[in-house]
Amino acid sequence: MIPRYTRKVMADIWSDENKHNIWFKIEAYALEQMAAEGLCTPQDVKNVWEKSGYENGFDIARIDEIERETKHDVIAFLTHVSERVGESARFLHQGMTSSDVLDTCFAYQLKQAGEILLGDIDRVLEALKKKAFETKNLVCIGRSHGIHAEPTTFGLKFASFYAEFERNRKRLVDAIAEISTCAISGAVGTFANVDPSVQKYVSQKMGLTEETISSQVIPRDRHAVFFNTLAVIASSIERIAIEIRHLQRTEVLEVEESFTKGQKGSSAMPHKKNPILSENITGLARLVRGYAMPIMENIALWHERDISHSSVERMIAPDATVVLDFALNRLVGLVDGLVIHFDNVEKNLNKLGGIFYSQRVLLHLTRKGLSREDAYSLVQKNSMRVWNEGKHLLDCLLEDAQALQYLNPTELANLFRLEYHIKNVDYIFSQVFG
Repeated sequence: MIPRYTRKVMADIWSDENKHNIWFKIEAYALEQMAAEGLCTPQDVKNVWEKSGYENGFDIARIDEIERETKHDVIAFLTHVSERVGESARFLHQGMTSSDVLDTCFAYQLKQAGEILLGDIDRVLEALKKKAFETKNLVCIGRSHGIHAEPTTFGLKFASFYAEFERNRKRLVDAIAEISTCAISGAVGTFANVDPSVQKYVSQKMGLTEETISSQVIPRDRHAVFFNTLAVIASSIERIAIEIRHLQRTEVLEVEESFTKGQKGSSAMPHKKNPILSENITGLARLVRGYAMPIMENIALWHERDISHSSVERMIAPDATVVLDFALNRLVGLVDGLVIHFDNVEKNLNKLGGIFYSQRVLLHLTRKGLSREDAYSLVQKNSMRVWNEGKHLLDCLLEDAQALQYLNPTELANLFRLEYHIKNVDYIFSQVFG
């Protein structure tokens, strides 16, 4: 985690303090259920809660010191708790294995991180919806392959982004539900030394669901779904960033990122205003997508467990969630502060002499009796004159004797009406926003 791209609220999820607090709660809740089964006394449970000092945090330096000797993080933590609690600590971790603690904690942290990301997506949705309605009827040229196609509106662009992030929100809700499982099943997952009631109890206390079957570890297909969902969300962020970067190119300049007083665009060229926010989140999206492959490879572990997944997850989990959290929040600011150059939007729309009406002319020629192939050739021939001679398509058609055989000048002129292309904007908005 690099401070430049880290928000504290997400970094705290992956702190040692939070991790050890979760570890302790898993152990203490398990002990409560074991006490209910007669393994220890209620006083032992009380001693563990009160003497551990968990509310004020654990001594991370002491835990690290023990781990340097034991080479085992969970044992180091339990030893530290035992030093504080005393005799009653001997009942902790009864029948459990390290994976019970580590995997349940990891699931809980991913749930915590996922809930922060859901809040981020809600802010993105709010920003996109606001911009969509502000620009609902702002007609602009639509592009396919980067080339002028037919008119659309800026509002439809933002409505499309909004609908995609609504789908992303649903995906993330589902992914959080899938990853939020608890496994307290002991060595190789057989519950031989820990009763299934412990898993049920800890699950309820932690707000998790019980793992259906664990092979000592929670199955890693769950994690793969979670992190691949983050990758999809990152790609959706990049889709918006790429659109803004293209529209900010000098030759287009329909939109521009906000440029604050005192901001500098280039160390060498004082005139520069660069789309740095969009470029930044494009790069961050690449990182989050890059984590998808190793997390997929974590699914295939040896037999009931190995730890080949562990190093991957220790790196990927904080980085992917921190990076995506930062990118989503940067996206909110980017959308909120976006500057739209209305004059350039109109200039680009009219840049190619009404060439975007070609399809409408084609369709009306076929309805007047011309074959589609002949109609296409007629319209394409006149469209090429627009490209090559800089003329208006309507003027070219009015000079074409074949076109006038099928459509009179008034009929042709009526085909060049901009409102035709935006007549269903309200319908599309009702589909997206209800």
